[in-house]
Order: sequence, then structure tokens, then C-alpha cells
Amino acid sequence: MPAKKPIDLTPLAKEPRSHLPTSEAAMHLGREPDTLRSWAHSGTGPVAPTRVSGRLLWPVAQLRKVINGK
Repeated sequence: MPAKKPIDLTPLAKEPRSHLPTSEAAMHLGREPDTLRSWAHSGTGPVAPTRVSGRLLWPVAQLRKVINGK
């Protein structure tokens, strides 16, 4: 099985988007994407996603706060 190409991760301080997909948000938080999906399903976790057409999008501002310990 071929290896997946690594995603170029923009530092959150320089991230121009307001929301990130689950895979990128998980990398910033050092968690597996399934963990974030579990948080969304159960309503737990330090960040609340927005649902758009069945997709989870994670707010960059909240991700920054969690990572900075606020």
C-alpha cells in the first residue's frame, strides 16, 4: 500500500481560513480525526465544530485558544 502524501500544515497563527476540516484540525491538536468526530457526536471536547452539508468544520479561533491554553 502506498504511503499517504503528508499535508502541508499552515501554522494556526498564519491560517487565513476561518474553519478547518477534521483532518487538519486533528493534526493541530495532536489527535486522531476519529477523536474529533467523537467529540462532535457526543458534544464533548474543547472545540465545537460547525456542520456544513454533513461535513464538520472546526473554527480556527477556538483551535488557537485550546493550543495556547486559554
